[in-house]
Amino acid sequence: MTAAMVEQEQDSEGWPWDYLLRTWQGLDVPEGWRAEIDEGRICLVPPPYARHNGIAAKVQRRLYANLPDELEIYQTLGVHVAPLDKLYVPDLVVMPAELVDGADPEAGDPTDASEALLIVEITSKGNAREDRTKKYRAYARAGVPMYLLIDRFDTRGAMSTLFTEPNEDGMYKCSEAVPFGKPLGLPAPFDVTLATDAFPV
Repeated sequence: MTAAMVEQEQDSEGWPWDYLLRTWQGLDVPEGWRAEIDEGRICLVPPPYARHNGIAAKVQRRLYANLPDELEIYQTLGVHVAPLDKLYVPDLVVMPAELVDGADPEAGDPTDASEALLIVEITSKGNAREDRTKKYRAYARAGVPMYLLIDRFDTRGAMSTLFTEPNEDGMYKCSEAVPFGKPLGLPAPFDVTLATDAFPV
């Protein structure tokens, strides 16, 4: 079954989580596309543009500067937001390598978002609102300690915002936002400064 078929066949209530997960695991997604589970349905996310990938590459390169050996940075890794039965595929996820290396390759289960130390989302024009609202709340509810939102389409101008101290209400208590061109510090275990002046607008 394709993701498009799942969207067409769903009713207004959506499908049960177990069914959606089994279907997600068996999807034949076109190369470069991502399949996510949100609001009781499977959604296809198109491949990002080159500038989007360029920002992800710059962030990943900088994160590796002081990254502890037990951590790894993953692209296109499915993470399960258990409290909300959502499954997202962030642009970058930092988590202990043993959790990914030790996963059952046959099961194809997503990793638990609560195990991530940092999740990075880079907005595209069509999904900026989801990254600012739905995913912000989901990652906070999952207890992800740091959520980095790189938003080229912010109404204030292109911004990078680091959210920290999540709570169960789906909010982050602290945030630091800087416009592109200003440095943004990431605390331990990263202890690096992102030079956002290199991010293409």
